[in-house]
Amino acid sequence: MTTPSKALGEVCADVRPGGADDAVQGVAPAHVAAPATVAEASALMRIAAEHGLAVVARGAGTRLDWGAPPRQCDLLVDTHRLDRVIEHAAGDLVVKVEAGLPLHRLGETLEASGQRLALDLPLAGSTVGGTLATAAAGPLRLRYGTPRDLLIGVTIIRADGAVAKAGGKVVKNVAGYDLGKLVTGSYGTLGLIVEAAFRLHPLPRGRAFVTAPMAGAVAADEAVQALLHSAIVPSAIEVDAPADGPITVGVLVEGAPAGVTARTDTAAALLGTDAEVGETAPSWWGRALDGQSLIELRAKPTDLSQVLKAAAGAQARGSAGNGVWQLALPAEAGAQRVAEVVDAARALGHAVVLTAPPEVRERLDMWGPVPALALMHRVKDQFDPEHRLSPGRFAGGI
Repeated sequence: MTTPSKALGEVCADVRPGGADDAVQGVAPAHVAAPATVAEASALMRIAAEHGLAVVARGAGTRLDWGAPPRQCDLLVDTHRLDRVIEHAAGDLVVKVEAGLPLHRLGETLEASGQRLALDLPLAGSTVGGTLATAAAGPLRLRYGTPRDLLIGVTIIRADGAVAKAGGKVVKNVAGYDLGKLVTGSYGTLGLIVEAAFRLHPLPRGRAFVTAPMAGAVAADEAVQALLHSAIVPSAIEVDAPADGPITVGVLVEGAPAGVTARTDTAAALLGTDAEVGETAPSWWGRALDGQSLIELRAKPTDLSQVLKAAAGAQARGSAGNGVWQLALPAEAGAQRVAEVVDAARALGHAVVLTAPPEVRERLDMWGPVPALALMHRVKDQFDPEHRLSPGRFAGGI
């Protein structure tokens, strides 16, 4: 019988043994393969199915520490060679790309046509596929939505190697769009994302950032609510709250230059006499927090002061207009302290531990209550009957 290594090498030119540097949260793969085409990716997945190999996907690896460690990893599929812009229909404001394309390179391509994919880049090097797999979003979600909202078509490789497509390359074609919603945020447990089509937006002709320090959590809460209920139509409202520093509220205003100027003046007045206006984002804007334990909390936008109270002693940063936060604690915080912050966060909304040291993971329920878990297991059974795709990486051990 042909060995997995030989079989994989027959369908993909870039196959090698896995090493310690390829480990996914301590679980090293036996093989690493980097397909250059969708056909090669399909063939790899077919070989994996024939040999019963557990498969984990990797783009740039910027979020491989998110989620739980895989129970098993026989084949790591590296998508870095799937990095083409397949088609940019500028007149239709649509782009179709391969999953291994870094977002910053996509941004450079679109900028030449005066367009953008309205997704932020919190982690340098993040790829299209990794962003979809983790449903990662940043400040622009207030106005433009999340990856799930901007995705209009997707191509995945199923567990058996079959190619499945849904949606299209034009905005009006939404047939099968539910597949895109399913795989976005699924951590690679339903299929290997290889292509995606997105709705684009024109680059704004004018933009301004208005930031101001706040006297405390209550003042920050009042400022955010004033911005939300004003007529400035912000593209983003962000709050940065270091563990031992002043709270800062920031707002992004975009649009026609004349309108931006007037709306910026209004935003500055709402934020107080210490407000500063600039054309570039502050250094912290949209950046992922540094911390050994990272928690994502989704709460009501009106709960800002309670969120910051729950995060006492931790860094907090987030899209206050949406109520989406990241809370970060250092390694020395310890499992008990992380658990206290998680419990306080879950009293306010849905909180997920994105990443944490092994000793913390062992003591925490990383995902918390998931009402749709039974349905998610049924979907998993349908897409991956043998549970070989990123096994154990997602909620409920999926």
